[in-house]
Amino acid sequence: MSIPAVDLPVPERVRALAGSAALTPVWENGIGGLTFRTDDGRFIKWGPRHLESTMRAEAERMVWARTWTRVPAVLAHGEDERHEWLVTAALPGRSAVEPHWIARPEAAVRGVGAALRALHDALPAAQCPWSWDVPERLANAARRGVVVPPALHERPPVDRLVVCHGDACVPNTLLDDRGRGVAHVDLAALGVADRWADIAVASMSTEWNYGPGYEELLIEAYGVAPDPERLAYYRDLWNAT
Repeated sequence: MSIPAVDLPVPERVRALAGSAALTPVWENGIGGLTFRTDDGRFIKWGPRHLESTMRAEAERMVWARTWTRVPAVLAHGEDERHEWLVTAALPGRSAVEPHWIARPEAAVRGVGAALRALHDALPAAQCPWSWDVPERLANAARRGVVVPPALHERPPVDRLVVCHGDACVPNTLLDDRGRGVAHVDLAALGVADRWADIAVASMSTEWNYGPGYEELLIEAYGVAPDPERLAYYRDLWNAT
């Protein structure tokens, strides 16, 4: 995933959804999905249909989660035979990987870790209608034809069940100017699972975005001691699926 070129071609559907608003490309993922910011306070996501997760699923999860935590308001969603799209209202704050925070990695990592803990504490697992637990993730991988190593079919004992973000990589946390988490985005996989499924990925992603040396800082900011067994397992599961 990366920040795309400013002169990226705009899909016809995105142009139609934007109307008269000006568009700025802000994100491109590994399967050709694009996100644009409009100058009238919206974000438009567009991309190919994909078996791992859908924008319809993301819209449903954001509508549910907004009762307890700050996530984007859904303005529109649609799909055709090949693509789908999602329009949301912009929120205050900026992604933890914008240049401002890349230049301040320690503050960003602390903010992301604390925000992840706040998300887990806020969302009620007993009321969540979706799972992101290991059996669900293995079944999803199988539907996509992904062969997962046999060792990953045996998970460690659950530490604490929470409503996980499902893609807790650091770009998906919005921070205010003081480095405090203000919202989360990209919630298409949100569901109940062991909290280490999120912690493992969030801490691992610090190296992708800020360089080595910040994994334990994120775990400290979350408020737990490192758990080498669960960290290793859930990172391997992420990479395998």
